[in-house]
Amino acid sequence: MKIVNLGTQGLKVSQQGLGCMGMSEFYGDTDETQGIHTIHRAIELGVTFLDTATAYGYDDEGPSSNERLLGKALKGKHDQVVIATKFGPLRSKTEHLGLDGSPENARKVCEQSLKNLGTDVIDLYYLHRVDPNIPIEESVGGMADLVKEGKVRYLGLSEVTVDQLKRAQGVHPISAVQTEYSLWSRDVEENGVLQACRELGVGFVPYSPLGRGFLTGSLKDRGQLKEGDWRLHNPRFTDDAFASNLRIVEGIEKMAAEKGCTPAQLALAWVHAQGEDMVPIPGTKRIKYLEQNIAALDVQLTHEDVQHLQTLAPVGQTVGERY
Repeated sequence: MKIVNLGTQGLKVSQQGLGCMGMSEFYGDTDETQGIHTIHRAIELGVTFLDTATAYGYDDEGPSSNERLLGKALKGKHDQVVIATKFGPLRSKTEHLGLDGSPENARKVCEQSLKNLGTDVIDLYYLHRVDPNIPIEESVGGMADLVKEGKVRYLGLSEVTVDQLKRAQGVHPISAVQTEYSLWSRDVEENGVLQACRELGVGFVPYSPLGRGFLTGSLKDRGQLKEGDWRLHNPRFTDDAFASNLRIVEGIEKMAAEKGCTPAQLALAWVHAQGEDMVPIPGTKRIKYLEQNIAALDVQLTHEDVQHLQTLAPVGQTVGERY
């Protein structure tokens, strides 16, 4: 696994990371032991970049159960990985309770995250969503104080506009922007965020690069989604949208068969082909899919292949909003 620069501040990570969210919540049944084994296998295969957040998972101790799972998995292994976590969203077990991007909350959550993760420093600390009631300069200023104190190494932002990114960069260097990006979610190409990241030397971390599992070709019917799977309430997975979006996947499946890879590997290879400043973090809770996703790095795409994929899934063809 190649190690690449994420941004221009010195942060180095594996060229593909692992999103850990689904190990604790959102995509049906979870199994902590299975999740830990998957994390250990990822490290064995050279994955150094692990992504979590305080908003992922809720158990008897409250929110952040995914951070606690990661903390258990990484005992004695912290020196082998780069941990990214995020603050901002407030939640109960079942409800979103708003956002708090205040410097005070950045500090409070950081202290709790350090405890949850069993570490002395967070490698990459993201503002998960911009708080509309607090200027982003204040949020990033609070995060910058944590860098000065040695509790955080690098700063990131998730789901920001070009203006917000530039204003944040004026307060403290931003190492990474995390946004959904895949063959069926290419908003950042149109709204200027991807170009701004490149102009400012900010790394780009695509989350859900497999379209929340849709681009893998494994989902053929909404009935496959189990109770508790949040995709049942996602606009792209409603009955009508599901049927329309399957047409995109059918084209990807056909091309994958011709290339001798899985649809998931082809979709991931397309993301990697967008540039070395891209470090996607496909999420999975199973070793089988982890290994398949890593094998996507061996899929070589020509310029013509990339262009053909983009004709199969042109901007604007996906039915339904992302959220």
